[in-house]
Amino acid sequence: MTPTPGHERDAAHEWTGGAYLEHQWLWRFLPAPPGSARSFVFRRRDVDGLPRFYVVSDREPVAPSAHWQVQSKPYAPSLAVGDRLTFDLRANPVVTTRNAAGKSARHDVVMQAKTQLLKAQKLTRWADWQTPDRPTLPDLVRETCGQWLQARCQRLGIALVDESLHIEGYEQHRGKNGELRFSTVDFSGQLQVVDVDALRQALFGGVGHAKAFGCGLLLLRPIG
Repeated sequence: MTPTPGHERDAAHEWTGGAYLEHQWLWRFLPAPPGSARSFVFRRRDVDGLPRFYVVSDREPVAPSAHWQVQSKPYAPSLAVGDRLTFDLRANPVVTTRNAAGKSARHDVVMQAKTQLLKAQKLTRWADWQTPDRPTLPDLVRETCGQWLQARCQRLGIALVDESLHIEGYEQHRGKNGELRFSTVDFSGQLQVVDVDALRQALFGGVGHAKAFGCGLLLLRPIG
């Protein structure tokens, strides 16, 4: 989905920017009966300053106006156990905890790790940790998010080629009042197919939480 050449200004007026509204806006391209459940996962990438959306859906998209153009094709990936593929994934790595009352809550894995490390150091603020053993944020992101993805490999039907894994682009997305709403991380590298059915489910259903905010679409392509 990209703006039609020559219609960029009109497309910009129609486009509802921002992670919290893009999901609702994409519904216009995937019309469904009222009350239908979400049946798509998507990823936004900006190209030359213009938004481009990659979508996997069980419904064929249609352009809601002449200001947008849609390119679609049947999605039936050919997979076999043992295949090696490159992958790209934007995800929302979280851990679920329960309080004393049994109420569950999701936490950003990086922030949760910071909390645990500070507790071990008997500190309350990250800035107060001034000794050389304090991990850098990039190192903490790579460790915690790498563990998060590795822990999900079996249910995703994949095995990671560890030396190929790249983790970058950690970003915290905040609401209007400045509160942390969700975080995103970009993963890329190589994987090996272990369970075709499980991987196919991940490709169509997405990975992790925050799918309404553009997380979870697992993009695959052949190596080379």
